[in-house]
Amino acid sequence: MKTVHPLLWLTEPLRENPTYLDRPMFGGRAVYYDGRLVLFLVMKTEPWRGVLVPTERTEHAALLAEFPVLAPHPVLPKWLYLAESAASFEREAQRLVGLIRALDPRIGVVPESARAPKTRKRGRVRK
Repeated sequence: MKTVHPLLWLTEPLRENPTYLDRPMFGGRAVYYDGRLVLFLVMKTEPWRGVLVPTERTEHAALLAEFPVLAPHPVLPKWLYLAESAASFEREAQRLVGLIRALDPRIGVVPESARAPKTRKRGRVRK
């Protein structure tokens, strides 16, 4: 029997969209919406217990102003973190999902595999 991730309930408002996808990643669940990685749900020990919000660093200030409970993740600071222990966790996580559903451009990153391939420098052929 497959276990359901304990935070996957947060994504219910997104699931009706055909672009929604969630899949396992590093012991958590990666959530994709409209071709972007928008959430990483994880329930391990702190600081890996809550919701990571993939976003570009240029968007941090605007999101932190709107969501003071968010903070750059202590291990992965390019993403913002909403700790499950926060008193307002459910409400703030649902607000984030609402922004994702509305396609807020501040949230999400294009997955590495979807980016244009990097050109390789031509090296010498070894014999």
